[in-house]
Amino acid sequence: MPTFQTYNVTPILPATLEALRELSFNLWWTWEPTARRLFRELDPDLWDQTNHNPVRMLQLSRQSRLEELAQDKNFLRELKQVFQDFEKYLGRRETYGKMGPGAAIKNPIAYFSAEFGFHESIPNYSGGLGILAGDHCKSASDLDLNFVAIGLLYRHGYFRQQIDKDGVQAAINLNQNFYHLP
Repeated sequence: MPTFQTYNVTPILPATLEALRELSFNLWWTWEPTARRLFRELDPDLWDQTNHNPVRMLQLSRQSRLEELAQDKNFLRELKQVFQDFEKYLGRRETYGKMGPGAAIKNPIAYFSAEFGFHESIPNYSGGLGILAGDHCKSASDLDLNFVAIGLLYRHGYFRQQIDKDGVQAAINLNQNFYHLP
């Protein structure tokens, strides 16, 4: 029986754009408009095709486009500013979780939910309660709490609704590829 290997082929990210990779794997971009705008600038059509997923977008970006942006002074200035904002966010010292009553919480807060709606590019929610759980996580991050979110991630657990011309709902099953998720 033949053996098959799976490979993920991705373009080489120029050194001047390496900050994009770090930003893409931290969910901070999901609630930071300047970060989302930066990813959209890479390639607006690809941004839409990937459902606004920066990880997948970097995987599918044309090498020539990345090299072009690596020389674009305006884009590099924007990237530098967004990345500085990101580092400032991560390095905050005077936060509720470090200075306020939240600092008294020594053990991590465990937050259990069946779903988390962080962003449309991470289809791990079905509705309002998932969005609420995602918002709780974002708020905990903004407060800098010692917080761990625990849930389930299904490869075939979620679907997108589509209404046909007769008004009938059809379910479009989503096949999650975990290598493509932020």
